[in-house]
Amino acid sequence: MVTSSQDATSPTYDDNVFLNVPFDRQYRSLFRALVFAVQDCGFQARCALESSDGSVVRVDKLYDIIGDCKYGIHDISRTSLDPKSGLPRFNMPLELGVFLGAKRFGDTVHRRKNCLVLDRLKFRYQKFCSDLAGQDIRAHGNKVALAIGAVRDWLSDARRQSGAMVPGGRKIADRYDEFTRYLPGACRVYSLDANDLTFLDFRTLVIGWLDAHQW
Repeated sequence: MVTSSQDATSPTYDDNVFLNVPFDRQYRSLFRALVFAVQDCGFQARCALESSDGSVVRVDKLYDIIGDCKYGIHDISRTSLDPKSGLPRFNMPLELGVFLGAKRFGDTVHRRKNCLVLDRLKFRYQKFCSDLAGQDIRAHGNKVALAIGAVRDWLSDARRQSGAMVPGGRKIADRYDEFTRYLPGACRVYSLDANDLTFLDFRTLVIGWLDAHQW
């Protein structure tokens, strides 16, 4: 059985990283890489997909998760027009705004919030969200290795404050490649569909692999 001391109840506020990213299949490779990188840096990935309770209003669920997390990764790269509606997708900028609002107007704990803002290109946001001027936007170019490197560099600063070191982005990217080769076999063991894993199933498999391959 895949188990770990890093279960959903043990991480503290200082360990939790809120993932505000697209959940569509086109983004899946980046999403999974971000989850892996967060966990490999010693933190706990959190997102709205962790709860399927239909009795909870979606925005309240987001408020609760943001409230639980000191850190947040916000990918604003998917703001293009929807081919069906002709309208942009602004969920990610909205959730970034909630996170920044919690940092600005929250109590002492929430004023310590820290976030990483990602986009395809570093200055693309100026064309659709110029109020972010002054934020340090990191570009991933839709490439897994660049996204992992950005997360590693950002979270390694947090770990270094406690005297811990984190392997470089290239090393974590190589470990992610190893994990992706392991994933199909692990899914067969647990009778899971590797192409249709829930967020919690995927995170649990990541945690189990990391427990067996600690750096």
